[in-house]
Amino acid sequence: MAEILERRRSVEVEVLAVLLVLLVIFRGRLAGVVSGAALQTWTTVFVSVLVQAVPFLVFGVLLSAVIAVFVPRSFWARALPNHPALAVPAASMAGVILPGCECGAVPIAGSLIRRGVTPAAALAFLLAAPAINPIVLTATAVAFPGNPEMVLARGLASLVVAILMGWLWLRLGRSEWIRLPRRPDLDGASKGRAFWSACRHDVVHAGGFLVIGAAAAATINVVVPEAWLQTLAAQPVLSVLALAVLAVLLSICSEADAFVAASLSQFSLTSRLAFLVVGPMVDLKLISMQAGVFGRRFAVRFAPATFVLAVLAAVGAGAVLL
Repeated sequence: MAEILERRRSVEVEVLAVLLVLLVIFRGRLAGVVSGAALQTWTTVFVSVLVQAVPFLVFGVLLSAVIAVFVPRSFWARALPNHPALAVPAASMAGVILPGCECGAVPIAGSLIRRGVTPAAALAFLLAAPAINPIVLTATAVAFPGNPEMVLARGLASLVVAILMGWLWLRLGRSEWIRLPRRPDLDGASKGRAFWSACRHDVVHAGGFLVIGAAAAATINVVVPEAWLQTLAAQPVLSVLALAVLAVLLSICSEADAFVAASLSQFSLTSRLAFLVVGPMVDLKLISMQAGVFGRRFAVRFAPATFVLAVLAAVGAGAVLL
């Protein structure tokens, strides 16, 4: 019975993948068929989020499968400090050398936990990797050529949030809050079969929730009036909160969000820094994916705490560096 359900789930995912690919290929023709302007906007945002996220999700799924199948558990014991409090900053700094998006970091973090890495260190990596990797920082420098301090402010604030959230999990986190979905039995299969089995499993639990998050982000883009942003930009405190919330709603991948932030010229640099720090750590698609990979009890606690720390860190870095 379990094998039948697994096969049915795999077929459903494959059909969904084909439909998404066809949607991307024929989005131009579909836009002409769709009559309503709001529906056209929704379709454009939905497809854009998927187009940005899917390549990095695939990268993360593949890397997650490599970690699950080919990397022995003993490696992580040697690579990270034994003390959990020291493993958190070490895992955070690993994000500097591993380019990736938040979409790919979620399955990687889940795989790290399965391989015996302390959850606090894996979660610190989850937050740091999409925010401080070389691709993201380079994109930020290109988007803000007249404000190179934005690169330092973004990297520093994001690193601080990742480390603090890891330590906070060590202090207050509970193991029962993380419910990783059941994995297929990889030990009895060949390396090749286990690798592809792990890939398909992660696509089910990360890719499906990515679609749900993309649909939610597209809906928000259509519903929220643009005039509200103009009003909020004139108020310093509310402008920071407005762009922080906007980052959650837009769900833009970290490799592209700097260019969006640069275009919001009516807002202060600190407000736009909050947009850049919050976005890779808390957004609709990321919350959905975290709920799918780690469980809902985890997501409803982890996301709000990360949001608050990210806003505070952005304001602090903005006050000192901008």
